Amino acid sequence: MKKLLTFAVVGVAVVSMTSCKKDWNCDCTVAGVTTTSVIPDSNKSDAEEACDALSVAAAIAGGSCELQ
Repeated sequence: MKKLLTFAVVGVAVVSMTSCKKDWNCDCTVAGVTTTSVIPDSNKSDAEEACDALSVAAAIAGGSCELQ
């Protein structure tokens, strides 16, 4: 779970450094628990990259993520 949180913080930090258009939600489900990470002020392609990074972390714990 610490790895997932670390990846989430890094992903949001990277995305927040770019100039973008809207906030996106990345819903991650691990062990039946769904959490939502907000990816602020991002275009869709940057948000997809950030959510994909979160998905890699979630996959390690047996979960997945989806951009909303």
